Parts: sequence; structure tokens; C-alpha cells
Amino acid sequence: MKKLTLPSLTLLIFIVTFGAAKTSLAQTEKLPKKYICQQTDKPIKIDGKLEGAWKKAPWTSRFVDIEGDKIPLPYQHTQAKMLWDKTHFYIAAVMEEEHIWAYQNKKDQIVFLENDFEVFIDPDSDTENYYELEINAINNSFDLFLPKTYKKGGRAQIKWDIKDLQSAVSVEGTVNDASDKDKRWILEIAIPFASLSNDNVPAIIPTNGSEWRINFSRVNWQHEVDSTGKYIRKRNVETGKVLPEYNWVWSPQGVINMHFPEYWGYLQFVDSKSKKTKTAQK
Repeated sequence: MKKLTLPSLTLLIFIVTFGAAKTSLAQTEKLPKKYICQQTDKPIKIDGKLEGAWKKAPWTSRFVDIEGDKIPLPYQHTQAKMLWDKTHFYIAAVMEEEHIWAYQNKKDQIVFLENDFEVFIDPDSDTENYYELEINAINNSFDLFLPKTYKKGGRAQIKWDIKDLQSAVSVEGTVNDASDKDKRWILEIAIPFASLSNDNVPAIIPTNGSEWRINFSRVNWQHEVDSTGKYIRKRNVETGKVLPEYNWVWSPQGVINMHFPEYWGYLQFVDSKSKKTKTAQK
């Protein structure tokens, strides 16, 4: 083995150290995001207006593509914020949208076949027994329970419902009117903790320091307008197939699939006595 001189040894140490630092940084960047969810003692009126206690709740970071840094930032802005009290978990989301459209108006229609906002919750963080909620711009919802992921053979229980779910949408623009441009739509949700359960899975009521896994996805389709003036999903001119949708998420999955709970972000509950974070979350 060739004997290393001092300059060579110094260079080798630098390369190894720098390489380790780069690896560490890359690993850190891949970690799921985290949100500190503050408790509120004030009642929240679900009306899509984000008043009162919402003003002190921090926003998440801007949503990114589901694959993360592989894809450029979404061309339309999305952010969310969360709160909780002794009985409910609250979510708010603001979505920039130049063309707000939604036609599915019956409970448990497959809402993601149009633009929507989606919530994924795993209260015990075991990647099983998790819940999904989808809501569109006319406040129609689709929810389901999954005892295990699809890749493990899980089957969605669509007949399961979030009991006493409250949600409201306010729109800055006009829904289903292709003749103008809109600004955004705001969604507000209240989920009773007791409703995140079924006959085999008990509800988990958080306390100070409790940690759940959670993620949000905004499905956004490329669209066109048909001869009647109705928005429809855009198709490939040559094949006639519907073009793929955009999936914009809070914590990137790395793959185009939301049903990998192990990649979801972390949600930590803090009570009203804890020090509150007023800055934007990770």
C-alpha cells in the first residue's frame, strides 16, 4: 500500500467528511415533514372563512409534487393548517385555482376523478387501519377506511363513513363557469376523534405529545371545455386517453402513490399550555 503524504491524507479526510455530510443532508431532506398541531380553547365555526382561532395556527409549507424534487413546484399554490380540541381535529386548506370546477354531488362518488383535496390519517402510526377523506369544490365528500394498504391486499371499505363530519367551502370565483378566471377555494373540515373508528378499531383520542401520521394530496386535472361549456378532463389527441392528473402534496411520497403511509408526514399534538409556534411549519 502506498504511503499517504500529509496533504494527501488531509484531502482524503476532507472527501470522506464532505461525502458523509452530503449523505446526511440528503437523508435529512428525505425525512417526512412534521407539523405541530396546537390546541384551541375557542369554538371553531365551520363555514370556510378561517376566522377566530385559525389566525394563530401556522401554515404548512407550500405543497410540492408527490414525487418531490424530481418534478418542478406546482404551478398553483396550496397550503394547509391544523388545530384540535378535546373532541375534534380541524383542517383548513387554501387552493389557488384559475378554473374551479366540480360536478360530482352525491356522497361517495369517486371524487378524485375531478379536482379535489384529500386527507390521509393513521392515528396509531402503524401503516394499517387508516382513513381517507376527499372533498371537492362543491363540498361533496368521499371517505373510506383501509385495514391495510393495497400492496398488502387491503380492500377499501367505502361504506364506512366519518360520522358527524363537518366541512364547508368558500369560493373566490365562480364554480363551473369557464368564461372567467377564478382565484381560489378554501376548505374547512372538522373531524370528530370518536368517528375515526369502526367495530374492530377503537378511536384514539390524542393528548399532549401524541403523534399521528398524516398527509394531504390535491388532485388537479388538466382540463378542457366541451361544446356545452362544461369542464372535462383533457385527453390525448392521438390516443383519446385522459391525461394524467397532477398530485400535489404536503409531504412528498417519492412515488406516485398516496397509499404508502410510511412516507406520510408527522402530526404532533400540543396542548394549549405548551409554547406555541407562530412561524410556518416544515
